[in-house]
Amino acid sequence: MSDLAQQITEDLKTAMREKNTVALNTIRMLKSAIKNAAIEKGGASAELNDAETLAVVRKEVKKRQDSVEQYEKAGRDDLAATEKAEIALLEAYLPQALSEAEVARLVDDAIAETGATSKKEMGQVMKLVQERAAGRADGKALSQAVMAKLS
Repeated sequence: MSDLAQQITEDLKTAMREKNTVALNTIRMLKSAIKNAAIEKGGASAELNDAETLAVVRKEVKKRQDSVEQYEKAGRDDLAATEKAEIALLEAYLPQALSEAEVARLVDDAIAETGATSKKEMGQVMKLVQERAAGRADGKALSQAVMAKLS
């Protein structure tokens, strides 16, 4: 079992002891999503490594961000608040996000390395930037940063 999966299991036990229903429900959902991803990967006995587990956590955070957006449009601030609490819990499992300055430096380095000069070469730059960001920055933010530099 990966270190992250062990941490999630320990947090589930803690949430049970503390009777923290929001944390308990969120972590149970996360464990279920991780198990489903593992089954998709290699059957019932398969396990995910830390990188794959982080990908599942990011996917769950993204789902909740989309839900928050929909709930706020519909005027359901109570449901949006619940989703935001779940996002905060899930983000604790993610590595520290890159700052805007770090993203800009990453984009500049990738553009210099690939020699890109126009938006036609954005794919090459994005591939390199996403590889180096290693999931510590939102793809949309990376894309916008690259587009701003290549315009």
